[in-house]
Amino acid sequence: MYSTGEFVQEMLVLYSIAILGFIVRKTGILNENTNDVLTQLVLYITLPALILFSLDIPFSVTIIKEFLWLISMSIYILGISIFLAMWMRRRSRLPEKQKSVYEGLIIFGNQGFIGYAVCFTLLGEQGIVYLTMFNLCYLILIWTYGIYLFNKNEETLSWKNIFLNPGFLSTLIGLIIFLLPISWPDMVSKGLESVGKMTVPLSMMMIGSLLANIKYKDFFLLMKNSYLWKMALTKLLFIPLLLLPFTAVYVPFPLLVIAVLVSGMPSAPTISLYSQKYGADTYFASLGVLLTTLLCIITIPFLYIIVNLINS
Repeated sequence: MYSTGEFVQEMLVLYSIAILGFIVRKTGILNENTNDVLTQLVLYITLPALILFSLDIPFSVTIIKEFLWLISMSIYILGISIFLAMWMRRRSRLPEKQKSVYEGLIIFGNQGFIGYAVCFTLLGEQGIVYLTMFNLCYLILIWTYGIYLFNKNEETLSWKNIFLNPGFLSTLIGLIIFLLPISWPDMVSKGLESVGKMTVPLSMMMIGSLLANIKYKDFFLLMKNSYLWKMALTKLLFIPLLLLPFTAVYVPFPLLVIAVLVSGMPSAPTISLYSQKYGADTYFASLGVLLTTLLCIITIPFLYIIVNLINS
């Protein structure tokens, strides 16, 4: 496990890749289709490959214990996030088309892009194993409750979307490989590793490319909207810090740090997609994703420092 200084250095490497993505998009080296292409490439190819490679590990009692800890923390923090988001939504005076967006931005984080990049940087393949376990409940929730938020009066829930999306399928297949006494053939394993490890740089380049789409007027809107700031501080700091009581029950440090950092990821771009698809305020959603993505440059190292101090 890294010291605080080493972790900050590793994060600076990730941010440098994001800056590269920003530059190549701003200068026109990559065109306006870049974000769509990178998203499809990561979601459908590199990330499933990384999950499948990382879960090809020997089955053990220790892994089962770690799995139970991670699932427990995931259910706990998702439950708190849902109730907190509902409470904040009810207290807000936002227009109706922004309320579901506000709630979704608080609950759902960018665990599929920045999350995997940070966890792989921190613990290598072991970090991906932990994150995949921690994400099981999240994956189901974002494809069910996430859609329900925008369609509370309509029957639009698609079980096909839940169980046939690449993230869930690769996790399911990876868990089967993990539980059974089988492994990938060496040639397949090397292929999955080579393709999977592209996830980290591609994810960070995509974040930089997304930030390159910001217009100057958006910054002024961000600074003036108090609800977006409340959402960002809740998502990035308050919610993940609610996991710290688990230190009292002696959760292993690597598990706790993964849970805290992943729970403090910026809001998921998926909320913007849902907003566009179901007629909510897409611009408000994009501003929320933008603000949390910018602030996480500071908050992710801060969370690591806090967990490290408590553990020392």
